[in-house]
Amino acid sequence: MSAIPFSRPSLGEEEIAEVVDCLRSGWITSGPRTAKFEQEFAAAVGAPHALAVSSATAGLHLAMWALDLQPGDEVITTPMTWPATVNAIVLAGGTPVLVDIEADTLNLDARLLERAVTPRTRAIMPVHYAGQPCDVDTIAAVARACGARVIDDAAHAAGAAYRGRPIGADADAAIFSFHPIKNITTAEGGMLTSADTTLVERAKLLRFHGVARDAWKAYGGAQLPLYDVVEPGLKYNLTDLQSAIGLHQLRKLPAFNAERARLAARYDALLADLPALAPLGRVPYPITHAHHLYIVRLALDRLTIDRNTFMAEVIGAGVGLGLHFLAVHELTYYRRRLGDLRASLPVATDASARIFSLPLYPGLSDADQARVVSVLADVARRHAR
Repeated sequence: MSAIPFSRPSLGEEEIAEVVDCLRSGWITSGPRTAKFEQEFAAAVGAPHALAVSSATAGLHLAMWALDLQPGDEVITTPMTWPATVNAIVLAGGTPVLVDIEADTLNLDARLLERAVTPRTRAIMPVHYAGQPCDVDTIAAVARACGARVIDDAAHAAGAAYRGRPIGADADAAIFSFHPIKNITTAEGGMLTSADTTLVERAKLLRFHGVARDAWKAYGGAQLPLYDVVEPGLKYNLTDLQSAIGLHQLRKLPAFNAERARLAARYDALLADLPALAPLGRVPYPITHAHHLYIVRLALDRLTIDRNTFMAEVIGAGVGLGLHFLAVHELTYYRRRLGDLRASLPVATDASARIFSLPLYPGLSDADQARVVSVLADVARRHAR
């Protein structure tokens, strides 16, 4: 019996044909397909601007960099995230301030934000965990009151919406991921969206060496290949080969997310009789969930083994799993930099030891999903307390 992968991208003939056409065109770096992808993505999320980047990590770094953080400037964020979120703050010269999460959803707990604000707070960076939007309005209100910016880590949230408004439309900037496990993919890549023209222009400059004109404008027409460097930047551009994939992935996003929602509902039903595992809760306000991940939490008091041993047995039985995430404050660098925060972040600390992610992607068959749950049930039964 073949193993069930944790994730698998959904690529069709349309993506393949577009990539072939791109190769035949002779223009494979950032160019017309990337510009079109940016335009279509901006329209999809209701943002005036979209900037394609080489990864969501690059987008997070550009957004933080564009804020001109000074030593001691603080950015409030969640400990339940991939390290890129917090790394971007540090690499841009800021200080991360970690606020605990909601016990049921594992989203940033917006009720705790006000007490974390100081005169040095420059930004709040929520993560729409697993594709379920945070309390956007409350976060925005706290940010307005202290003069901070809101930078959404929307890596999980392509196609998600809060009170009818797409994620990516409201924040000062939002950053999406197109890694192969995400809801849509460009192999690697990301997108920064914003209504702030100044922020976008600065990020665009920093995306390509600090050069005022990109390669397409310089070499794609009759202009002389002249350039100037306004300030040192990096090389974070997305190529047309990647955008060729992204154009068709974006058009399929509603169908992809509908299938993810169907599979998530089936998991809810299939797991209902397994007391050792519980899915995440749902927020009380109206949203559209992107269902990027399906997270379960182990009731360790019902088991004789820990989370890592449980995962190892499931993987050994041929079911791929993910770990999203080990809490940031438990990681060596941030433990050394920020100190021991376990007592001040009790919800994230507890969740970090109990969660893991199940296979969830279009193309996962009902039979394979049933097998996933069967393996989980067998491991839980054999190690019941």
